[in-house]
Amino acid sequence: MQAADVMTTNVISVTEDAEVREIASLLLEHGISAVPVVDADQKVLGIVSESDLMRRVENEADTHKSWWLKLLSGANAGEYVKSHGRKAREIMTPRPVTVGEDEPLHRIASLLEKHRIKRVPVLRDGKLVGIVSRSNLLRGFSVTAPDTSLDVTTDDREIRNAILKEVDENTGVLVDRLNVIVAEGKVQLWGLVENQEEKLAVQVAAENTAGVKAVENNLGFVPRGMSSF
Repeated sequence: MQAADVMTTNVISVTEDAEVREIASLLLEHGISAVPVVDADQKVLGIVSESDLMRRVENEADTHKSWWLKLLSGANAGEYVKSHGRKAREIMTPRPVTVGEDEPLHRIASLLEKHRIKRVPVLRDGKLVGIVSRSNLLRGFSVTAPDTSLDVTTDDREIRNAILKEVDENTGVLVDRLNVIVAEGKVQLWGLVENQEEKLAVQVAAENTAGVKAVENNLGFVPRGMSSF
């Protein structure tokens, strides 16, 4: 399996000029933990994560730190910008690790471990087309062991794309909260939906897609307080 087989395709992203408040709202609204920062050509410039935002909160709580504690903590101009910046370009982690669509899952897992990160943007011809998180990897590994190469065919990818398109265009379900994995015509549905009706709608969309042999519905429900607003 490769990145293209498990990645989230409807990626929520922001521009360099996005305000911190806007980014925080997007993370809450979509139940995600980071957003890529892109330019007008969808080229990835950086990434803003929950930890980047938390650094600001910690700084606000530490405004009156003694001068000698600041000295010992090694405060510097770079950290000041990260903790006080109001725009995505000021607080993002620049030049993040990225992968191509054909990157095998076991290599992505190694990258996450090596760089101590939770997700990687996926690029096609240098442009953002998806994102693979730890949860995406786990779902992929649930289909096959990471050291084996399950033969995911072109048909499987077409089925996956068709399911996501049908859900996005006709069910009202937010596809950025979903992950669909297809192997040998067998579909696994993962992610979060608002209610039982949405869960069933996604399943029906999958079952009605040509080439689908079976559907395993593992969808859960959005926790209260995380719904869209």
